[in-house]
Amino acid sequence: MQPHKIVSEQEWLIARKAHLAKEKELTRRQDELAAERRQLPWVKVEKGYVFEGSRGKQTLSDLFAGRSQLIVYHFMFGPDWPQGCPSCSFMADHMDGPNLHLKHHDVTLMAVSRAPWPKIEAFKKRMGWRFKWVSSEGSDFNFDYHVSFTDAERAKGKVVYNFETIDYMFDELPGLSVFYKDPSGTIFHTYSAYARGGDILLGAHHFLDMTPKGRNEKEGMDWVRHHDRYDAPPHAAANSDSCCDAQTDPVSEMRARLDKAG
Repeated sequence: MQPHKIVSEQEWLIARKAHLAKEKELTRRQDELAAERRQLPWVKVEKGYVFEGSRGKQTLSDLFAGRSQLIVYHFMFGPDWPQGCPSCSFMADHMDGPNLHLKHHDVTLMAVSRAPWPKIEAFKKRMGWRFKWVSSEGSDFNFDYHVSFTDAERAKGKVVYNFETIDYMFDELPGLSVFYKDPSGTIFHTYSAYARGGDILLGAHHFLDMTPKGRNEKEGMDWVRHHDRYDAPPHAAANSDSCCDAQTDPVSEMRARLDKAG
């Protein structure tokens, strides 16, 4: 931590109120962006997708679970990975709480990964999560929504991610996609966010951002572990049963690259 100026209560109040004005402006701008987001055009989903989960095979329509709005978190868990990505697991730790309320407000929130269902089921049980999670193994779903990449794309060294062409980094990258189903059963893709676009959902970050030390990280999310691995030494917790061949957390490395690129 850098040294901080120590002042009187009155001086602190002046500085705090000046900062509060900026916080209020940010809140108003976030409200405006949310309203603009709801006005974005939609794309009709023409392709049929089939997933596998605790209830066997399910279509994209089935995933809505009787609701009209569906939020899918594209959880990084490749077919050959022994466990899910630590940073995606950090995100998943924020899902069960909101889901207690979202399901009563016409929204289904869930996760989709390319790992086979038995691997997902075992990892979900280990982590103690309750949200719905299905496998898209054998489906184009993750490829079509630009969070997984084909052999042809990887061979070229360039992939489309976060609405632009970037250098290939990993087989899987994080994102979320939102869908709406109208009364006739027609499904529309309404929104997607990638990279740091999902940061707003990470409540732990907002708590940390209010503290003197902040997130206290050298590079993006380098401190995050699976929540059942914090008691292990940092190096062992990060690398044991790593989710990828490079024995790094892809999201942390990706975020570090994006931060450096501005």
